[in-house]
Amino acid sequence: MKHLNNFDVVVVGGGHAGVEAANITANLKQKVCVVSMDRDAVGRMSCNPAIGGVAKGQLVRELDVLSGLMSRAADASALQYKMLNTSKGRSVWSPRAQIDKRVYEKQISKTILSNKNITFLKGEVVSLTIKNNTVRGVVLRSGEKIKTETVVLTCGTFLSGLIHIGERKISAGRMGESSSEGITSFLSSIGLKTMRLKTGTPPRLLKSSIDWTQTKIDLGDKNPTPFSHFTNNFFPKNTPCHIVRTNKNCHEIINNNIFRSPMYTGEILGVGPRYCPSIEDKIDRFSDQESHMLYLEPEWENSDQIYLNGYSTSLPESVQLSSLKKIKAFEKVEFLRPGYAIEYDCFSPAQLKSTLESKDISGLFFAGQINGTSGYEEAATQGLMAGINVVSHNKNKDPLVLSRSDGYIGVLIDDLITKDTEEPYRMFTSRAEHRLVLRYSNADERLLEKSKKHGLLSQEKIDVLLSKIKTKQKILKTAKKSISSDTVKNLNLKQKIKIEKYVKRPSVELRLVLEKEGLLTGPGNKPDWLYFEALFEAETEIKYEGYIKRHLTQLKNELKNESQPIALRFNYNDVVGLSTEAKEKLCLVRPQTLGQASRVSGVRSSDISVLMINLLRK
Repeated sequence: MKHLNNFDVVVVGGGHAGVEAANITANLKQKVCVVSMDRDAVGRMSCNPAIGGVAKGQLVRELDVLSGLMSRAADASALQYKMLNTSKGRSVWSPRAQIDKRVYEKQISKTILSNKNITFLKGEVVSLTIKNNTVRGVVLRSGEKIKTETVVLTCGTFLSGLIHIGERKISAGRMGESSSEGITSFLSSIGLKTMRLKTGTPPRLLKSSIDWTQTKIDLGDKNPTPFSHFTNNFFPKNTPCHIVRTNKNCHEIINNNIFRSPMYTGEILGVGPRYCPSIEDKIDRFSDQESHMLYLEPEWENSDQIYLNGYSTSLPESVQLSSLKKIKAFEKVEFLRPGYAIEYDCFSPAQLKSTLESKDISGLFFAGQINGTSGYEEAATQGLMAGINVVSHNKNKDPLVLSRSDGYIGVLIDDLITKDTEEPYRMFTSRAEHRLVLRYSNADERLLEKSKKHGLLSQEKIDVLLSKIKTKQKILKTAKKSISSDTVKNLNLKQKIKIEKYVKRPSVELRLVLEKEGLLTGPGNKPDWLYFEALFEAETEIKYEGYIKRHLTQLKNELKNESQPIALRFNYNDVVGLSTEAKEKLCLVRPQTLGQASRVSGVRSSDISVLMINLLRK
């Protein structure tokens, strides 16, 4: 058996989680080997041509402060930007961008494959070399071995991947790409718990076969906000998407053939994402709805391939086509690729520490869809955090663990390791109880110090973030000034008032008041987007001041018990007074802190009280 070079870390997979893990470890001076079955698929956007979205945009913003790739690649390839949820409170505003897949993938691939600390190896990992519950290397299908003491598994949907198109079944990790068959059985043999999940993708349509006169144009924001704090010369495109709606005739064809969907025949055993249902699932579950919105999204600039967002399906291709032809815009539509569902193996994330390292196998990390998540952004942030903590593990330094009050990344990981994942996990703002202070626009303030501590950013980038933070502070200081006499008259105010007090009124914009007072600064009196965001943050803090103060007080009280440590091998069965269900769930999850224990499904507040008393006695 041939032995290859010794590496500090081996990353298995080259998707969104894999590239983030590889990039950050390499930038932190680790010798990295990326093992993947296809060099050309590095960083591939296999599904939706978009980055960000509700809560996902917050993840990308946080990733950016921690030196992730996704934010910068998204800005380099964006076709249009939209800020979502702007009709609601600012705590849930979320950036999203339509992406040119080809540009994005080239950007990621170039970054990874040109890094001198990264070696790309085409191959398939089928097992690990483990000694004394510690990783010692990986074994390829070719029989070759790679020596390493840390492995990051980012296998996506490739583990025993099975594609369903009606009655057809295709063994594949993605359409046209082979599945990986070896590693699941090995990991199961050493005691790791597996799950079977499902996801899906819609058909790709031929652009020239669509009647665009029967669609509604959907443009992005006129004054958009980028993902990366380090994006300069920001003059993005505003390429239109389009909208159509399904109708009764379309629904009728789907209903008449729903028995041919593998979801309904029992052919698909894996559980799909509740919050991203297939078109047949929508029609079945929401039978009172006469139509559903579909988005026509270009996959790259001047693309002949259109992504039909909202029509994820596993129905036979002929049924997909027949139903869509009942929509006026699609009467002559042609497919470049039908929609399909895919089943794949993943592993229960309850088996992981907060660092995403296995609780049982030292040096083994999991990130991405292999942990039961859904979405590019969820995968990328996990890959980044696993990579950072691999370096901490190798250098015997403190890991980077984000709490639920630190960021959406902290919420994501905490949810994964404390809650039973029974379906693909997707991030939502509603999952973040501290969302009032976890705004997309203050990710820099929340995470800069942690990023600096772990050496993730260059001094140049640190200076950029500090400049924005200082600008916001300067604006807040300016807002403490009283409005001038002339402005008082112009605004029909009865008396002088401080700017900040006036801005607390719902309809008042800080920017307009500062303009009237001649206090709006920025480069050449034409503020760049970073200045605008600092202004936005300042206004948010002024308007939400009372709510923020109250929340921070509550948070301070909650954190008293949050960090109480619990040993991984703690014997819950010996604790008198714990409910039987709590004992079972806590033994399964093995939380690392009392806070984590309180969020385990089936554990009651009375159980936590009993556990707290027991821990304090020890």
